Amino acid sequence: MSNYKLGQEFAQQLDQNDELSVYRTQFHMPKDANGNELIYMTGNSLGLQPKITKDYINQELEDWANLGVDGHTHGKNPWLHYHEFLTKNMANIVGAKPIEVVVMNSLTANLHFMMVSFYKPTPKRYKILIEADAFPSDKYAVESQLRHHGYDDKEGLILWKAREGEELANYEDLENILQEHGDEIALVMIGGVNYYTGQFFDLKRIATLGHKHGCVVGFDCAHGAGNVKLNLHDSGADFAVWCSYKYLNSGPGSLSGAFVHERHAHNKYLNRFTGWWSHNKQTRFRMRDDFDQLPGAEGWQLSNPPILSMAAIRASLDVFEKAGFDKLCEKSKQLTGYFEFLINELNNSDIKIITPSNPKERGCQLSIQVQNADKSLHDKLTEAGIITDWREPDVIRCAPVPLYNSFMDVYEFVERLKKVLAVSRK
Repeated sequence: MSNYKLGQEFAQQLDQNDELSVYRTQFHMPKDANGNELIYMTGNSLGLQPKITKDYINQELEDWANLGVDGHTHGKNPWLHYHEFLTKNMANIVGAKPIEVVVMNSLTANLHFMMVSFYKPTPKRYKILIEADAFPSDKYAVESQLRHHGYDDKEGLILWKAREGEELANYEDLENILQEHGDEIALVMIGGVNYYTGQFFDLKRIATLGHKHGCVVGFDCAHGAGNVKLNLHDSGADFAVWCSYKYLNSGPGSLSGAFVHERHAHNKYLNRFTGWWSHNKQTRFRMRDDFDQLPGAEGWQLSNPPILSMAAIRASLDVFEKAGFDKLCEKSKQLTGYFEFLINELNNSDIKIITPSNPKERGCQLSIQVQNADKSLHDKLTEAGIITDWREPDVIRCAPVPLYNSFMDVYEFVERLKKVLAVSRK
């Protein structure tokens, strides 16, 4: 949609025409001390809780209370196979085949486990390429992998930087880096959606380019899963990881997802860390058999999983399935486009959206840069009932999430921002 209009009535009309608006009532909305709903724009940091989550977790608590260890086999949702309840819906969201996806561990742990298998340095080819402004945990992780293998973590790290005076990474620069250093690079590891700018990278283009130069290619999709269509299988990436507590609404610190491309599914010679949950399911409990690798992404599991966390993920994935991810992505484009329109209509020279304006190159996050601002601006927005997050030095990250944010949320956000900016200028 491009024919946006100013005014509250237009926002209300958009909400009335939104077939997904009913899902807002299926989430717990944070409120202020007076019981007024806050405008929550930080689903890119921690998603809101679906109301059904409590029932899903309580079911497992009940089975634990009533069955004890027999909950593994006789519970309503037997724990022994619980992770399999998540696979199909999670695979649909990230654009993968079920054999390519597993839910396990936490995000950076999964990144390390993937690098155990896919970062295979040699004296000539050992460097790792990441985007310059990658999420800090990614940078720390790849630096530690370089050190672990005996390489200098500064000399072995190649950064894909934005050009001077620009915020967004440029593909020509990536091509030039690989043209010059491709035969030295063992791994290209990029954040699928950059946490700071909100730039959604062309995963297929990057994977194709990396493979052309003989590099392994992986993605951290923490800010992409549940936000954009990642199409991981079609991208051709070797691996990917993501968390489930942002757009996937599974609760603080909940489990991560991992993708391993189908072409690696039956390669038992890939180096990896193993545990009994990556052993053949049919013989796992014989205990004394030699290790027998599971095929696919499941073969990277180590331990039996935390069921209560998985129950929360299952609740959220069921909401996604009912809403339909295609429909959510379409609403996201409208909602974010409307948000962008209203911000631009402020005609404030101090405000700049650093997220790409092309809807194909972003998800729902808009990163708003405010010249000469500091965190006090963010604090004033919080006092005005708006929950966003601040990233130094001068960016407010805002994510109107299509599952629970409305067009009126967006309208109200910009109206309150306008008032806060007016007061700040005085």
